[in-house]
Amino acid sequence: MISRRTFIKTLVTAAVLYPMNRAFASLKPDRALNMYNIHTGESLDITYAADGRYDVDALDRINYFLRCHYTDKVKAIDVGVLDLLSEIKDRVGADEQIRIISGYRSPAYNEYLRSIGRHVARHSYHMRGQAIDFTLPGFRNSKLSHVAKSFYVGGVGTYKEFVHIDTGPVRYW
Repeated sequence: MISRRTFIKTLVTAAVLYPMNRAFASLKPDRALNMYNIHTGESLDITYAADGRYDVDALDRINYFLRCHYTDKVKAIDVGVLDLLSEIKDRVGADEQIRIISGYRSPAYNEYLRSIGRHVARHSYHMRGQAIDFTLPGFRNSKLSHVAKSFYVGGVGTYKEFVHIDTGPVRYW
């Protein structure tokens, strides 16, 4: 588990570096995610913000759920990327579980993927806790990526198997 101090520092950094309030004008005061991790087989249906405030315990559970499945290491996930995922789900009207392909990725796992020929970035935002790869049953990835791009926040990558979102600079591939 990450320490409360590390978590709070991450939240403050995210608030300063990623002013999402303009990007997510429709952000609801209560935000929830219903997710299934394809690598661990775990599910998590959780409200992580209520009355406009983040629930620290819920965020800790999300951080654990999105841990690196290869090393079991946990890192604080940027709330901006969680909010983006939540907004995408709400915009398309999804009731199905979000299928998580990748959340946090440890440097060791990232390097392993590079060594076996996967096309992952050397300095992936997954290693910073600022990226999520996902898909939603019943929705084409092209549609999901189109919706993600409409927020004009971070990177959006469209792949056959999933959509990548992150809170880095705005860019598309």
